[in-house]
Amino acid sequence: SRRRGNKMAAAGGGPAARELFAEGLLQFLRPAVRQLDGHVHAVRESQVELREHIDSLATELCRINEDQKVALDLDPYVKKLLNARRRVVLVNNILQNAQERLRRLNHSVAKETVRRKAMLEAAGGYPQGLPGK
Repeated sequence: SRRRGNKMAAAGGGPAARELFAEGLLQFLRPAVRQLDGHVHAVRESQVELREHIDSLATELCRINEDQKVALDLDPYVKKLLNARRRVVLVNNILQNAQERLRRLNHSVAKETVRRKAMLEAAGGYPQGLPGK
């Protein structure tokens, strides 16, 4: 075990290098997670808007069907709209779950970044030539 540690230190994989790599990885992940969260939020908003349009269209079709003197069978179209609305709601639920997981991941990344930065500072700061943030 000690022998393996010496090999890793000699290869540039010592504890300080690993911590620095981990911090860099966390810094890289944070903006990606935030960007993905923003995209999911935008898609969820458009899904809500789509659902509202489907509802108003279904209501309008029902009203037209009631007002027509000539019997038009719009029921199949209303059923198709309601089926589309159901799918939109399902997609929205999936997106909501994904967004919640992204928020938890973002929170974990932020906590881990703070923890690792504190560990590095407590261990004597960053290696020479790499300023702390």
